[in-house]
Amino acid sequence: MNASAPTAETLRGALAGLLDGLPPSQAAQAVERLIAKYRGTTPTDAPVLRDRSDVAAYAAYRMPATFEAVRSALAALREAAPSWTPATHTDIGGGTGAASWAVADAWEESAPRTTVLDWAGPALDLGRDLALASSMPSLRAARWERARISSALRIGSPDLVTVSYVLKELSEADRAAVVAEAARAAQAVVIVEPGTPDGYERIIAARDALIAAGLTVAAPCPHSAACPIEPGSDWCHFSARVSRSSLHRQVKGGSLAYEDEKFSYVAGVRFPAEPADARVTRKPQIRKGLVLLDLCTAADGLSRETVTKRHGDRYRAARDATWGDDWPRP
Repeated sequence: MNASAPTAETLRGALAGLLDGLPPSQAAQAVERLIAKYRGTTPTDAPVLRDRSDVAAYAAYRMPATFEAVRSALAALREAAPSWTPATHTDIGGGTGAASWAVADAWEESAPRTTVLDWAGPALDLGRDLALASSMPSLRAARWERARISSALRIGSPDLVTVSYVLKELSEADRAAVVAEAARAAQAVVIVEPGTPDGYERIIAARDALIAAGLTVAAPCPHSAACPIEPGSDWCHFSARVSRSSLHRQVKGGSLAYEDEKFSYVAGVRFPAEPADARVTRKPQIRKGLVLLDLCTAADGLSRETVTKRHGDRYRAARDATWGDDWPRP
């Protein structure tokens, strides 16, 4: 479920230009300060990204990871509903537009008209500049509108709504109201949060709200019943590979050319979709002559399947399976 390389490379190139003239140590310090603030409690009327230097540093650091996580979630939605194409898209709390880049890439052949909503003016300004530097007509034509992401938010009737890495920044009341508004307005809602226990809790609450509003779960779950994970015992999350910039390596003190972004998500829809028969919920364990797959299934909840060489094509498919893939019935 990886994003197409050309779009990811274009985004990384555009982001690299943001830091021209900014001393690396200053960029790293800005990112560290902003990460600390994001891990705290952020009131909805006080944007963390205050000015262009804040936005440039944090966008260069975070946009590639957000892009890859959202793109992975959209790939799962497309697998469940391959014939559905949104004509309009609203990115709630979209900031500099990482999710909008992912949407433009997911439906590259016929990308929707996008509106990005955020309360941080500098983030919207920089996102607009990045979009204009892209080669994607839908991004270049996107609308960037300032809006307070709160219980007062009202949107039109877009086909697709994305809400990525936003819910943690909201109060509990605003969080519930924003999810309810997205569910009321859209034909499909994709919500992405960090792949942490608290991120998963926010996704489960959003999932319950989407189902209560009449949507069905298209991904990642193979069903719209209650999540089979016992609260507090584990959490459902996935992983996307992200190429690391020099800023990533400087801030995190690492030398690898990549990192794995952990994320949780839900995609709810109001149209026919075929969820996966089962979803691979952990990295497959490849042993001599067999593969162990941890799965979430509609019939059995959480289960483990052992696939051996005697299963032929199924064994070969299991060896190629990755964390987050769908998995067919025997």
